Amino acid sequence: MTLTIMRALAVTGALLLTSVAAHAGEIDFERDIAPILEERCSYCHGEDEQESGLRLDRRPHLLRGGDSGLAAIVPGYPEKSYLLDVVSHRDPDVKMPPDEDRIPDEEIALLTRWVQEGAVWPGQMDAELEVETSHWSFQPVVRPEVPQVSGRTSNPVDAFLLHRLAEDDLTYSDSADPRSLLRRASIVLTGLPPTPDETTAFLEAYAKSPEEAYAELVDRLLASPHFGERWAQHWLDVIRWAETNGSEANLYRKNAWIYRDYVVRAFNDDTPYDQFVREQIAGDSLGSGEATGFLVAGPHVPAATVGREPSAIRQARADRMDEVMQTVGASIMGVTIGCARCHNHKFDPISLQDYYALTGVFQDIEFGSRRPELAPEHPRKQRGQTLWREIGTHRKTLRPLGGWEENWGAFRELHFKPVTTAAIRLRFKTVNVSVDELEVFGPDQRGKNLALQRHGTTVSGYPEGGNEGRNPITRLTDGEYGTMAWRAKVDKESEDRPWVRLDFETPVTIERLRLSSNREYYFDTDYLTKKPYLPRYEYDIDVLTEDGEWKPWVGTWFVNRKLNEQHPERKKALAGIQQAIDALEEEGPRPSFIGRFVEPQVTRVLLRGSPENPRDEVMPAGLAVLDGDLGLTSDSSGAERRLAFANWITRPENPLTARVMVNRIWHHVFGRGIVATTSDFGEAGAPPTHPELLDWLAAEFVEPTVSGGTAWSMKGLIRMLVMSEAFRQSSRPREEGIARDAGSALLWRFPPKRVEAEVLRDAILLASGSLDPAIGGRSYRIHNEKATYAQWEVVDNYGPHTWRRMLYQERMRRVDDQMFTAFDFPDCGQVRARRPVSTTPLQALNLLNSDFAVDQARRIAERARSDAGGDLEKAVDRCFELLLSRPPEQDERTVCVELARQEDLSLVCRALMNSNEFAFLP
Repeated sequence: MTLTIMRALAVTGALLLTSVAAHAGEIDFERDIAPILEERCSYCHGEDEQESGLRLDRRPHLLRGGDSGLAAIVPGYPEKSYLLDVVSHRDPDVKMPPDEDRIPDEEIALLTRWVQEGAVWPGQMDAELEVETSHWSFQPVVRPEVPQVSGRTSNPVDAFLLHRLAEDDLTYSDSADPRSLLRRASIVLTGLPPTPDETTAFLEAYAKSPEEAYAELVDRLLASPHFGERWAQHWLDVIRWAETNGSEANLYRKNAWIYRDYVVRAFNDDTPYDQFVREQIAGDSLGSGEATGFLVAGPHVPAATVGREPSAIRQARADRMDEVMQTVGASIMGVTIGCARCHNHKFDPISLQDYYALTGVFQDIEFGSRRPELAPEHPRKQRGQTLWREIGTHRKTLRPLGGWEENWGAFRELHFKPVTTAAIRLRFKTVNVSVDELEVFGPDQRGKNLALQRHGTTVSGYPEGGNEGRNPITRLTDGEYGTMAWRAKVDKESEDRPWVRLDFETPVTIERLRLSSNREYYFDTDYLTKKPYLPRYEYDIDVLTEDGEWKPWVGTWFVNRKLNEQHPERKKALAGIQQAIDALEEEGPRPSFIGRFVEPQVTRVLLRGSPENPRDEVMPAGLAVLDGDLGLTSDSSGAERRLAFANWITRPENPLTARVMVNRIWHHVFGRGIVATTSDFGEAGAPPTHPELLDWLAAEFVEPTVSGGTAWSMKGLIRMLVMSEAFRQSSRPREEGIARDAGSALLWRFPPKRVEAEVLRDAILLASGSLDPAIGGRSYRIHNEKATYAQWEVVDNYGPHTWRRMLYQERMRRVDDQMFTAFDFPDCGQVRARRPVSTTPLQALNLLNSDFAVDQARRIAERARSDAGGDLEKAVDRCFELLLSRPPEQDERTVCVELARQEDLSLVCRALMNSNEFAFLP
């Protein structure tokens, strides 16, 4: 008899004994459980093979589970143990072993009892599995020694690069000529080429002292307000920021540009990167409320499109949380967190538990608008306080004269004499009513909405179900603004009119009431200059007295008509309030699409990512592999969660945060990151070409010892890179370099690259003298004002109102601007850490024949003629200086003068705009 047969018989005998012992006393692992695991499971889930990443021959592996991300067993909780779901075939998608080999019920009962009794496994009760990985990006940053290289170099960046080049018998190319260097530095740092005057000044200074002239140039460009515009664009690409939501309706995001201006300001002010990150995650706690626009920068499907099906609403919420995960993961952490939404990450040490613990951090974030929390010294904050004082003064005038109504755009607010009551009743005078939210406030906690259901208030009225029972009255006090409203309609001939009753949990003192018909649209999607249709409903308010009688208290008809007739002096105060309200909406901390806050819910792991399959509760936390325990619970407030996470992710010990940003900055300076996949530092990403240099830069970024600058200074790091010899090299090809490193990844030359769409457009406007250099403010519009489910249409993409930097063009998802989209301008639907570079006929056609190109070429030609005093040859020279930052060579001059004589000087400009020299960094 073979050993295999003997072993099989022994196991079979043990299983028979197991069934006999099934109901006898406590479970004994060796007797009752080990034979089941050995016979039924170990072949596919043992030491040698672990299908689906699940290993069942060790207790710690059972506790962790497999690729599903769910624990195979949870001691004491059979109902939470995924192994029991699988072997019992309760999960319709995963049945193991399959039907023909299904484990007998009596063995499943034993496994269930074993888990119920604590899953005791002798010798392994203290064994634990540490979350660990050998992948380089998750290892601590250790500052390496700067290598010694032959020759003198004062910049450590050059030392690392030259050391690596020597391994391939390569070295740097010659220095770039001063004109090329000026143009390169200007575009990399500000996105704008130098003007002719700037070129002349630099060349004169460079001839006297090249090093001093270049250092002064770099410092001037870093100090330019256009620096922030250039580098803000890079950040906005990564987080997919746009001013529409990208859904089927692709609705507008009102005042989203407030966040864009914050990013510009942060780069210009050289806000330390760790602070920059903290503000974008928890700016509401740090006096930088507009910065949280970062969290809602990605696309989303609005509630109106989702519909009313509860499962669809839950799925849409899960999808919005995933958009937040993509934004945070790609931009700050450099990992593909979204891959762990349905199962453990296939490549990186990110589990399903990690994913949902991270979503727990952001459970209070919802896509929408709010007034940003600003520091006391913020100009908008100060202006807002002044206007609020004006409003308070006018209210003080009105209060002795009775109630009044204020129009806040999104809602109307009725003020009246304070009264203490257990219930109020609103009796509408119209047959049609549509109200998304009814709010009631008292004089004490002025921001507390006493009507909310969560405060114990109940709502009733007529008709309770709204129109045909589809628009219930409970929506009035659910705390949600938007299309989910109470819509009531009664017959015109009926004596009945719609009415609402609020019963408070205990008697309260009230003095204000708000009504709105679709506040979400006003705050989130209505155009900046468009006022929504907000009916001025007439209604009477009754209060319930202590003896149970209804007492009339105030009516809108009374405050808006009768009192105004009785007290003509009210008119001035009412007008003053309305003027202050309008100014507050424009000049104060305006409602902006930077996210709104909701009450955070308990976060649960979702089986295969489905909200219909919630499993175990998880606490808000960072990645376990990076010691992400934040000490939070499900009772922690949303602000607490995000602030704790912001502090965790910006710890100097976090190996990803500094590495990712250093690499991102390197990418935008040299055209390619040390890690080419700038938003994926995981196993599926590219390995670093210079790992020691990357770590040295990350360490220097956090704790500058060579530059002596500010910790986490983005400008300081950029200055170090552009001051290097590597950046100042010629971009000309060399045979030996092409042979060994065709992509110039090792930087034996400065890699030539085509400039972005924005640089092309802004450079043309600069050359014609048309560019408006104003920083910040509302985006300029090139589109129509569309109906909800219509499409955006480009109506004017070249008129004078568009002559600002392209950063300020309304950034609409899924819309071709009919000009520079051809140059790979992103549609903001996907993370775009690195823009693609394509070459198509449409590019040349746009720069030759578009209305913008023709109009601007004519303006450049007119400017050149004017500057040249009518001399055609000098005018041609001026066109070259304006567009290419250099005079023409003699043969170029001859050809262009002839073309200008035969046709028009504007044709010369259009030809130069289509040259590689104009479109590529030198």
